[in-house]
Amino acid sequence: MVKDLPLNEITLRKYERPYDSGKRELIKKVCLSLGLLQPGDSRDVVVDILMALDSARVERKELTSFEMIDRVKAIRNEHSLEEKGLAESNIRRQLKRLRDLMIVDKKANLYRLSEFEPLSEIFERRIEGFLIPQTVERIKEYLEKL
Repeated sequence: MVKDLPLNEITLRKYERPYDSGKRELIKKVCLSLGLLQPGDSRDVVVDILMALDSARVERKELTSFEMIDRVKAIRNEHSLEEKGLAESNIRRQLKRLRDLMIVDKKANLYRLSEFEPLSEIFERRIEGFLIPQTVERIKEYLEKL
């Protein structure tokens, strides 16, 4: 029996060219572009998680989920945003989604951007260079069977 559960899943969206609108807005567009956020979604804590991980990358520091909550809370306060989605269970769920896309590594309950790389390199090597070609190849296999 074949299960209808995907081995991997990725959503890609194309938006207008980026303009200088601040780091949080740029990361939000990346999240929208990669399907981590839905258009019009008000629950955007994943944006702040990526911001926290990016600042930790610069420090070459791995974060626990509790440190992540503290950093995300500070980022949301800095941008005058509500503290929605800061429950540890939600932070861990978002981190799992980022791990599934190979954006985040986890080792001994410590999280970091994959190999402390910038998001642009992670996208190029892991998503564009690995996930997308594998997915396209599998779709072609199904099409050939037709």
